Amino acid sequence: MNRLISVAPMMDCTDRHDRYFLRLIAPHVLLYTEMVTVNALIHGDSDRFLAFDSLEHPLALQLGGSDPKKLEYCAKLGAEYGYDEINLNVGCPSDRVKSGQFGACLMLNPSLVAECVSAMCEAVLIPVTVKCRIGVDHQDSYEALHHFISTIANAGCQTFIIHARKAWLNGLSPKQNREIPPLRYDVVKQIKQDFPELTIIVNGGIKSCDEITELLHSVDGVMIGREAYSNPFFLAEIEKKFFSSVDVDMDARHAIIEKFIPYVERQLENKIRLTNITRHILGLYQGQVGARIWRRYISERAHQSGAGIEILTEALKHVRDAQVAC
Repeated sequence: MNRLISVAPMMDCTDRHDRYFLRLIAPHVLLYTEMVTVNALIHGDSDRFLAFDSLEHPLALQLGGSDPKKLEYCAKLGAEYGYDEINLNVGCPSDRVKSGQFGACLMLNPSLVAECVSAMCEAVLIPVTVKCRIGVDHQDSYEALHHFISTIANAGCQTFIIHARKAWLNGLSPKQNREIPPLRYDVVKQIKQDFPELTIIVNGGIKSCDEITELLHSVDGVMIGREAYSNPFFLAEIEKKFFSSVDVDMDARHAIIEKFIPYVERQLENKIRLTNITRHILGLYQGQVGARIWRRYISERAHQSGAGIEILTEALKHVRDAQVAC
């Protein structure tokens, strides 16, 4: 499985509709689900959380939890559903995650994370990976991070996705935790130097192919976060530069929507509301002629009762008309 470029697990963003859309843009990048809590899988409708389209491969399932037995069960369930990787969330700083005793607060308890990883590794044959921060609150020394990585690696994890910011569990919102703590790519690069046998992926604030190229001199892979959601066609630029696989002209954007329409039609037949799908595609024309028309036309209509595929076809027509006029 190619880990060179991946798209981060993002709550309320990387659901199955978004992932299908992103896969049409980027055939090679590794995609991740939103975080799914172990309790949601054990006590809820697992198919609702785990079902996906085969087109989405390669695809990783991110789990949230801190009970080794529950994580073992859910990792096995994810493998049975056909995921290519199981990832443990040890990086999310939200209050809800903290109160559930998982996410970034787990970095304060490396031995428990090691128990969780060991149980998951024993349960499945696919890779078990960990996504973490470079530190938490005042436990942000390099020595603490080194100890964390070493402890978890000894439990069987060979791949770490490291968000190059520390997490503040008190006083900062999740959004602020993505922006205020300074980026420390140097810390992640040093981890790779100290653990050359491990696969180290860097995440956080990456918005250009030039940044990706520079980082890949020092680490094994790069994970793209919010930029892939707000400006999804950035993934086409990545595909062209690193995989030589797609065109990035305006017609390519149109073609993506034309390929996406049959999927949307199937979802509408399954009683999925149009707005639940189209909210993920509003940024496709970012920076291009017609971008505002695209966003506005869909945003004003997709939520209406009975909204159908004609919303997309008409929006696409308005974008094309705007570009011809320009």
